[in-house]
Amino acid sequence: MTVETDARASNRQRIVAVAAALLRDGGQSAVTTRSVADRAGVQAPTIYRLFGDKDGLLDAIAEHEMTIFATAKRSAVAVAADDDIDPIEDLRTGWDMTVGFGLANPDLYALISDPSRRPRSPAAAAGMQLLADRVHRVARAGRLQVSEDRAVDLIHAAGTGAVLATLAKPAAERDQRLADAMFDAILTQIIAPDDVDRAARRATPTESPIDVAAHAVALRAHADDLAALSENERRMLTEWLDRVIAGPRP
Repeated sequence: MTVETDARASNRQRIVAVAAALLRDGGQSAVTTRSVADRAGVQAPTIYRLFGDKDGLLDAIAEHEMTIFATAKRSAVAVAADDDIDPIEDLRTGWDMTVGFGLANPDLYALISDPSRRPRSPAAAAGMQLLADRVHRVARAGRLQVSEDRAVDLIHAAGTGAVLATLAKPAAERDQRLADAMFDAILTQIIAPDDVDRAARRATPTESPIDVAAHAVALRAHADDLAALSENERRMLTEWLDRVIAGPRP
């Protein structure tokens, strides 16, 4: 890198760090060109050259903070896989991390949850992939009763809604129990009844029907491992399984 390129990168990092701090302390209204320039020790035109406008700067803040958060989540996912942690408990860990992040950073969360920003955010895409990885572990364990894509969409929608609904309340009235209840409700939709109702059925054991969908989802999650089948056969199998998963329950 040239000296000029190094200086540009250094200025960009410093400006983003300063702007992120202003956002955390005072919300989006605190992130003005003048305040950022003064704190970062640069001229206002430097900000415009690097980010275009305030919206571009806000995009850079969101990307920076989401990248840091995604790195922490990635470490947690790796630990869960290496230590063979129960995949549903790992799913809850990811949920709690996301909810905690949102409630601790309300202005930042409102920024990164903006639907107009998410499609162009590599960090947001990485976060969704981490959620998909967690859901895939549940599917491979034979404990998911909907498709993996459906589970990811439900969890993402419920998590975003729960955090934004909580943040809409005055700070003194915010209660994480709303998010906890939402997660439990989502589990009843995506997890095979054998897992959701296990404690109750231990108390009053009864014969329960086989959850065909959960078995289909599990086999779908392992389809790429079926070396005995050709690529075309695996593709056909996954097509059949997708139809079973999406079809009516027996």
